Amino acid sequence: MKNRKIVPIIVSVIAMLSVICISSFIRGKPPQKQNNTDSVVTLSSKATADTPENNEEMRGVWVSYMELSMENESSKTQKAFEDKFTKIAQKCRDGGFNTLIVQVRPFCDALYKSSYFPWSHILTGIQGKNPNYDPLKIMCDICKDNNLKIHAWINPYRIRSNETPKKLSDNNPYIKNSEVGIETDNGIFLDPSSETAQQLICDGVKEIAENYDVDGIQFDDYFYPTKNENFDKKQYDAYIQKYGEENCMSLDNWRTQNVNTLICKVYRTIKSVDSSVEFGISPQGNINNNDGLYADVKSWCTCKGFVDYICPQIYFSLENTALTFEDCLDSWTSLDFDENVKLYVGLGGYKAGNGDYDEETWLLSDSILADEYGILSNNKSVKGFMLYSYNCLEDDTAEKEVNNLINALN
Repeated sequence: MKNRKIVPIIVSVIAMLSVICISSFIRGKPPQKQNNTDSVVTLSSKATADTPENNEEMRGVWVSYMELSMENESSKTQKAFEDKFTKIAQKCRDGGFNTLIVQVRPFCDALYKSSYFPWSHILTGIQGKNPNYDPLKIMCDICKDNNLKIHAWINPYRIRSNETPKKLSDNNPYIKNSEVGIETDNGIFLDPSSETAQQLICDGVKEIAENYDVDGIQFDDYFYPTKNENFDKKQYDAYIQKYGEENCMSLDNWRTQNVNTLICKVYRTIKSVDSSVEFGISPQGNINNNDGLYADVKSWCTCKGFVDYICPQIYFSLENTALTFEDCLDSWTSLDFDENVKLYVGLGGYKAGNGDYDEETWLLSDSILADEYGILSNNKSVKGFMLYSYNCLEDDTAEKEVNNLINALN
């Protein structure tokens, strides 16, 4: 019995060591990728003629799969995609931004040539149909041509959400092996506890780092899709049966460890390919909301070996009564960040000038984004920001807000 009781302790120790340790065998960059020694300093360090590019602050713009979609375009050719993304890149460059975070795997599919995931339906309207060009390669080239960095944005677990995509292709990982996923009332998701699913995610990240000239890879804020105990009851019961109920973690702790194990594996996978490619996560802005997703953001910020940066989505106005921008920011800056982890802040450009959010407080001023940027600039803990999303640069409702932000940047 004593031996049985120490088994889970040994397992937990091994899991923790795997989380905090970084692979010491780092291979050099693959020949097709360019060397990149970029790093980020505080917001107050502006790039000048005497300041090398690697001292620039992070000024990112998220470009979602909806903004990249070719489904409703009259032409779905390579030229049409190139023209579309060139416009995006040039508008962001001209606005004073320096990084695009492009969504390349939204539904267990790919906007690049993948050995593990089918072509995304957003390119042709049909998941698995080859568009006969490589969007991520094109986006990398266009970003480099416009002196922009590029981070590949991934939703790690989502296979299908509600009715999107309408049909999964025959080579979708879930169709090939349903054991890697779990169906819910509103979608299908990779099973966070499955080692096979975790390896699939790591393999997908690895092929991006190996084959594309990206500066970073980012996960968004979607982790466990529900707190419902029935979601993974079969998997949790198997865990209890293996070790004995008296020796097992609670459901909440077990789920949290599943996510932490994946994050650590992904980090080490990226670094094994290219140590200069950053791995970041953009969690929910309200730091407490992440507990419901089993996203252990505090460990990711304060411990080495999880991420290179964290970018909480602080999409609140300065006057939001439920949670103000500054109060939310304080909850993150009060953490004892590991010296290897940078803090960026996500700004809610999609709310700019819109009375539908935060009790209409976005209508109180047309310089909220600029003022929030000013707050970040004066906070030594913050190393940059990312704006959600590109559409706000095209939206008439947000025009005054965005122009004031751009004026502040320039």
